[in-house]
Amino acid sequence: MPAEFNVPKVEVHLETEGVHFNMHEAKTHLSRIIERVERGEEIFIDRAGVPVAKVVPLVRRVDRVGLGSLAGQVDLAGDWDSPATNAAIADDFGIG
Repeated sequence: MPAEFNVPKVEVHLETEGVHFNMHEAKTHLSRIIERVERGEEIFIDRAGVPVAKVVPLVRRVDRVGLGSLAGQVDLAGDWDSPATNAAIADDFGIG
């Protein structure tokens, strides 16, 4: 006979306001859903009227122009690489 456990039920309320598609619609119109997500929308997929998945855009990394793209935009103190500055930074990180 299996042991019974007294496990409390926990209700989780998720933010599900937005555009919803049922499972059949999602399978039929997946490419359209992805196009909407690529434009920044968040889409919910429901099973029997209950949201089970959220399709969101991936966060893309920032493209850098290339080596030297920040030239002239950064102002460093004259002693930025001095032994004293390096020691102070090492101390800040607990490696000094």
